[in-house]
Amino acid sequence: MIFTEQKTLHSLVESLKNQGKSIGLVPTMGALHQGHLSLIKKAAEENDTVVVSIFVNPTQFNNPTDLEKYPRTLQADAQLIADLNKDVLIYAPAVADIYGTEVTAQQFDFGGLDKVMEGTSRPGHFDGVGTIVKKLFEIVLPTRAYFGEKDYQQLLIIKRMVEQTGLPVTIVPCPIVRNAEGLALSSRNALLSEAMKQRATFIYRTLVAAKERFGTHSPAEVEAWVSDIFARETDFELEYFTITDADNLLHATEKEAGKRYRAFIVVYAEGVRLIDNIEL
Repeated sequence: MIFTEQKTLHSLVESLKNQGKSIGLVPTMGALHQGHLSLIKKAAEENDTVVVSIFVNPTQFNNPTDLEKYPRTLQADAQLIADLNKDVLIYAPAVADIYGTEVTAQQFDFGGLDKVMEGTSRPGHFDGVGTIVKKLFEIVLPTRAYFGEKDYQQLLIIKRMVEQTGLPVTIVPCPIVRNAEGLALSSRNALLSEAMKQRATFIYRTLVAAKERFGTHSPAEVEAWVSDIFARETDFELEYFTITDADNLLHATEKEAGKRYRAFIVVYAEGVRLIDNIEL
């Protein structure tokens, strides 16, 4: 069932919650792939009712052209969801249903999580993310919400937003879903040629090799090694590779016992921006 108005959906989920039912939410911008479906499947296993939101959120786009070009494939997405689980509820609103006449982002204090990596080139992006996720939580009243670790920075930011607002929802991180060769699934992959989809598995292979190297080398040495590897690759342009503290995303300059680390990479292939990360 597809809901286009928050009032109708909110009334239904409120009634279900009053009956003691649990609600799982999977927020998406559509153009669904197997990574999204894995989130929906997990949500269905852990909740009585699942809501999937499909909404291309204007406040998280810095470039109006990117917003305009973002794929909108609601009917195909709805069919994928129905084939997986016909009981899933879909919320696919118009911008006005979410924002009214004020299409603006709320300002958040993310404690610096929004100032590094993706935040350096996309000012205000994470305020837009925080705004839409907060609105969805208020509309859907989820018991749990599911997010993929491919957007790990976004995951930490959403956790911080929930801490700040006190919204009663549990954030469930889900592992990155990859194809058989290791390429992280992404809506952007559809923009790659078949040959490049095969070549782009080089990104994940490099991450795995960097993880192994991290066992015996410093963060700076691993970062320099990855930069050197990509400097010799004409098919790829490395935007950044960085190793950070997994909890606060501060750049790691040395390894400390008891700390968790994560490596993040952004690469352009055929003009398509691909992101990935790996736990170290």
